[in-house]
Amino acid sequence: MSGAYTPGLRVTARTRHQVRRLLPIPGEVLVKVGDRVEARQVVAHTFMPGDITPLNLAKQLSMPPADVPECMLKKEGERVEPGEVLARTKGIFGRFRTEYKVAVAGTIESISSVTGQVIIRGAELPVQVLAYLAGRAIEIAPREGCVIESDVSFVQGIFGIGGEAFGQIRLACEAHDQDLTGARITPDMKDCIVVGGARVSHEALERARGVGAAAIVSGGIDDQDLERFLGYALGVAITGSERVGLTVVVTEGFGQIAMAERTFTLMASRQGADAAVNGTTQIRAGVMRPEVVIPWSRAEAVDEHGPGTTRGGLEIGAPVRVIRDPYFGAIGTVTGLPPEPQVLPSGSRARVLQVTLNTGDGVIIPRANVELIEG
Repeated sequence: MSGAYTPGLRVTARTRHQVRRLLPIPGEVLVKVGDRVEARQVVAHTFMPGDITPLNLAKQLSMPPADVPECMLKKEGERVEPGEVLARTKGIFGRFRTEYKVAVAGTIESISSVTGQVIIRGAELPVQVLAYLAGRAIEIAPREGCVIESDVSFVQGIFGIGGEAFGQIRLACEAHDQDLTGARITPDMKDCIVVGGARVSHEALERARGVGAAAIVSGGIDDQDLERFLGYALGVAITGSERVGLTVVVTEGFGQIAMAERTFTLMASRQGADAAVNGTTQIRAGVMRPEVVIPWSRAEAVDEHGPGTTRGGLEIGAPVRVIRDPYFGAIGTVTGLPPEPQVLPSGSRARVLQVTLNTGDGVIIPRANVELIEG
C-alpha cells in the first residue's frame, strides 16, 4: 500500500498525553515523581529580577558625573523608598543644597562615577508554573520543572489566541453546523470553556468576555470579527500572548465553516468535564497548534497500554481536512493514493490522493492540500 507523510490535527477521544512544564530560569520544583497534580496547581516557582530604573543624577543635580558618588546618601545594595532623599549636593558654605528624592522603591544596584547614573532594581517578580494538565508527575528536571502525564480527550485546532485557560466544557450550540451567536452566551457560562458549532460572531466573543467565560471553541471565525475583538490587526508569527480576557480556539479555519462533526460529538460527550485550553499558535518553523485537553478521571482512564496515535500516516481510510481551495474546509476520507505524480488543471505535476468528501463527492486533490485528522 502506498504511504505518505502529511501534517495533521489530532482529534481523539482517549490518548496518553504528556506536557513539559518548565521555568524560564532556575527555581524550585514543588512536586516529585508520582505526585498527582491538578491543572491549576503550582508545580514550580522562581523569581525574575525586578525592573530597573536608571537615574541620571549628574543631570538632575547639575554636577560632573565623578561627583555623584560623594553626594549619595545611600550605598549600593541599600533599599530606597519613594519620597526618600537619595542624594544631596554640598552647596556653597553648607547652603543652597540641592536634593534628589527618589520616586520608585527598590535596591540600589550600581552608582557610576563615569556616567553619573544610578541604577535602582525593583522588587523580584514571582513566576509560577501551573501543572496545566491534571495528572501524574512522571519526570522531574531539578530546578527547572517536570513532565505531567494523563489520559485525555485531545482536540487540536487550526488557529487560536490567548494563553492557557481552565474550566468546564459547556455546549452553547446543539449541532456542529450551528453558528455561535451572542444570544447563545448566558451568564451561567462564567469560567466555562464554551463550545460552539460553526462561525463564532463578534457579538458572541464580546458577550463571552463580558460574562467571564474562560474560553471559546468553535469551528470558524471571520477575520474582521477577530480584528474588531482584538482591537488591532493580528500578526502572522505566533499568538498566545494576547491579553483580551478570553482564549479563543478555532478548529476548522476562517469564514463560515462548521466544526467537524466528529470533533463536536467528542466535545459534547465530555460536557461538564474539567479541561485546559491553550490558544497559542505558530505557523512557521516549530509549528504549534491551539488545543483543548480534557483529562479522564482515574477511574475512567485508559490502562497503561491504552490506545496511542500514529502521527503523520496517510493511508486508505484516513480522515482528512482540505486546507486549500476549491474544497477548503471540507472533511473526507482517503480512498486512493496514486503513487505517480499527475498533471493538475494548472499544468503542474504533483502527487495526489483520491478523497470521498462527507457530501459523497469523490475528488482528486494534491497531497499538499490536505492535513490528516488524527484520531
